[in-house]
Amino acid sequence: MTISLIFKIAAVGILVTILGQVLKHSGRDEHAFMISLAGLILVLLWIVPYIYQLFETIRSLFAL
Repeated sequence: MTISLIFKIAAVGILVTILGQVLKHSGRDEHAFMISLAGLILVLLWIVPYIYQLFETIRSLFAL
């Protein structure tokens, strides 16, 4: 995992938080929820390959 991935995740978190607060204060709670969901899905798509690699490493370590 590179440090740039951590910075990307932090940037997405900050952006989603700001957009969510702006949308909530303007009365668009549904849009704020969709922005939060989109941010979560984006970050999960970035992290899933690393999780897969972790499980493959554990599997090979214990020879399962």
